[in-house]
Amino acid sequence: MRQNLQTGPTGDRLRPVDLARAHGLSTQAVRNYEEAGILPAAGRTPSGYRVYTPLHAAALGAFLALLPGHGHRTASEILRAVHRDAAEEAFALIAEGHAQLLGDRRTLRAVEAALRDLAPGPAPEGGALFVGPLAHQLGIRPATLRKWEAAGLVRPRPDPRTGYRVYDEAAVRDARLTHQLRRGGHLLHQIAPLITQVRAAGGLEPLADTLHTWHTRLTGRGRALLAGAAELEAYLRAREEAARPA
Repeated sequence: MRQNLQTGPTGDRLRPVDLARAHGLSTQAVRNYEEAGILPAAGRTPSGYRVYTPLHAAALGAFLALLPGHGHRTASEILRAVHRDAAEEAFALIAEGHAQLLGDRRTLRAVEAALRDLAPGPAPEGGALFVGPLAHQLGIRPATLRKWEAAGLVRPRPDPRTGYRVYDEAAVRDARLTHQLRRGGHLLHQIAPLITQVRAAGGLEPLADTLHTWHTRLTGRGRALLAGAAELEAYLRAREEAARPA
């Protein structure tokens, strides 16, 4: 059962073990967080033992709440900025996390729109298309297809008789999806991981489960960002309260 750290066994004085047990950590982890600047510096007893307070508990709670949404590195940087009295730096890091999530959401919507608008095209005759016919079918130049190939977005294979590039059903699918996303304004480096998702799913139809998982992951991250921000706000208020003259 989680201990109430607002009082502790000796009033407002908390031992490292009190802080560690309340959060399911080792005492060494608590010391490491302090040394890394994630926690404020602890007080010391005359014999040199660390002494923590509910303020340290609030800092640790904020850090652990920030972890799921921001990751260890950014969560650490946020707390270190707070302890340098550089709150604006901390807020900027949090804003970057929300901006990245917004970008991921826009990408997901673009992929769903591209798949929805992807009209079924004619199957390659004889199992494959050469670069010219495929480029004509998509309304682009052959050089564009070669550029997509160089970026890893399409994977033609050499024809065993002529040595020319030929595009089988999977390569045509990737070319059409790339074309749709490019029309939506996405850059090649943004499209690459999406094509990888399609290949990993085994095609467009099985991608539905992947998209559902993607939605769930983004929703979870959004809630984690909110939870982290709430704990950080509570910690900032606690710091302000502790800094007020008695």
